[in-house]
Amino acid sequence: MAVSALNQLLTIREYLVSSFEVDCDYVDGRVEERHLGEFDHGKIQSLFDRWFGNHDDEWGIEVVVEQRVEVSPTRFRVPDVCVLRRQGPFEQIVRTPPLICIEVLSPEDTLSRLGVKVEDYLRMGVGNVWVVDPDSRLAWVCTPEGWTHPAGGRFTVPGTEIYVSMDGIFGALDKARQGGTTDSGG
Repeated sequence: MAVSALNQLLTIREYLVSSFEVDCDYVDGRVEERHLGEFDHGKIQSLFDRWFGNHDDEWGIEVVVEQRVEVSPTRFRVPDVCVLRRQGPFEQIVRTPPLICIEVLSPEDTLSRLGVKVEDYLRMGVGNVWVVDPDSRLAWVCTPEGWTHPAGGRFTVPGTEIYVSMDGIFGALDKARQGGTTDSGG
């Protein structure tokens, strides 16, 4: 279903049984298109997926990309990368707050529009919301108190051994842009 054809309100059921060219967010009855499809965006997603996947047993996590998350009774978001606690419930549509939600900016994204998504994750109870901008090479840790850059360029999850080096992620992106082999965020 083309997003441009969806000018009318949809019920949650209609949204959940619909297929879209690219999965969309659902906000209070309306489908919102997500911007993606460029190399930098997809590669950053892949690097996070590989990094967390390489540590899933060690850290007791599961990583999924573009997973529907019900952030409230009338809103579904599709984070670029979602990290779940392995001991949490198995859900086809995530309704339990993920451990981490990561959004990767595309050139068409704006921080103000993304801010609404971040607020949805935080209100749901997601404890670690991270935003990455491949173009500016900036990253943010988002909390109810505001957005800050990760200390030392490393995302961490307090109380765990989980970490991601943004220097590693951006370095691997640079290698991939040059056609070289990539490492994943170490």
